[in-house]
Amino acid sequence: MRLFIAFIFKEFKHILRDQRTLFILFGMPIVQIILFGFALTNEVKDSKIVILDQAHDAFSQRLIQRLDASQYFDIERVLYQSDAIHEVFKTGKIKLAVVFPPRFQHELLHTNQASVQLIADASDPNTASTVTMYASAILKDFQDELIAQTPLPYSIKPEIRMLYNPQLKGAYNFVPGVMAMILLLISAMMTSIAIVREKELGTMEVLLVSPVPPLMVIVTKAIPYIFLSLINVTTILLLSVFLLDVPIQGSIVLLIAESLLFILAALALGLFISTITNSQQVAMLASLMVLMLPTLIFSGFMFPIENMPKPMQIISNFIPSKWYFFIVRDVMIKGLGFKSIWKESLILVAMTCVYVGIAWRNYKIRLE
Repeated sequence: MRLFIAFIFKEFKHILRDQRTLFILFGMPIVQIILFGFALTNEVKDSKIVILDQAHDAFSQRLIQRLDASQYFDIERVLYQSDAIHEVFKTGKIKLAVVFPPRFQHELLHTNQASVQLIADASDPNTASTVTMYASAILKDFQDELIAQTPLPYSIKPEIRMLYNPQLKGAYNFVPGVMAMILLLISAMMTSIAIVREKELGTMEVLLVSPVPPLMVIVTKAIPYIFLSLINVTTILLLSVFLLDVPIQGSIVLLIAESLLFILAALALGLFISTITNSQQVAMLASLMVLMLPTLIFSGFMFPIENMPKPMQIISNFIPSKWYFFIVRDVMIKGLGFKSIWKESLILVAMTCVYVGIAWRNYKIRLE
């Protein structure tokens, strides 16, 4: 028994001396509870909306004030023409447009019924359903207040219109997210593992001191994964169109070009990971921890980024898959052109250059 207890104490001492084990045991639960319990939520708050008030009467103004006072909405702009609605939705920031028809108060008082049009960006169907539900509830509260004041059957009917995804199919949101996750994992993780494998086998040094330039060695490692990733892009798009009935509204050429840009960014990230790891297991773990979890959390296809605390929103800007997700959604689902995604494309180009620069610098250090 004394020997058994001694072995137990020995194991405790080993664990307490290993800082990485202690972090996994105590740090990870704390981080995950804070992250999933506080930072991540499916609730929709402070959604940016626009107002088109064609009535300009007392009732429409009262409803606009209630929408603005609600914790769920933040009035971004007041529009004066219906043609501007589609333009503001192209920015990707506006979640809902509320349109009051002419003679809104007059129709409600004289016919006891009126309608308010709610136009939502349904490229994210969950958010679209939630914001229209919140707006409809505010209209219903105002209707009940009028009935309480005057016993007449007042009826305010919300006319809901879903842009880009009228049937509210979840695939419209998950296809871009899955594309971002698969391409990032395959390109970055497999590239980093392939290079680290050479280090473990002791052949990387042989390759680097060979007459072949080091940069060419690294490029030859990455090129096969470019072709494999493009095959994955083609497969995903074919399955999306013919199996999931998700149409490609925009330019297929632009979508493939942007996918290639994201693949290059992911490969550059894989090269960076390979410079800071020395074993395949560590490279795989780093890829999963640094790539998969942030993609699920910070890309925007599972949790609304605008509802996260400011520090989390800042962190999301450094996740390549976030920008690619926005690009695929805008091109594939909304049918927008390069004019609407040039900022996201420029960010991916900058990330690619930064990762390549860091990886190249580290490899040069290894040669010295």
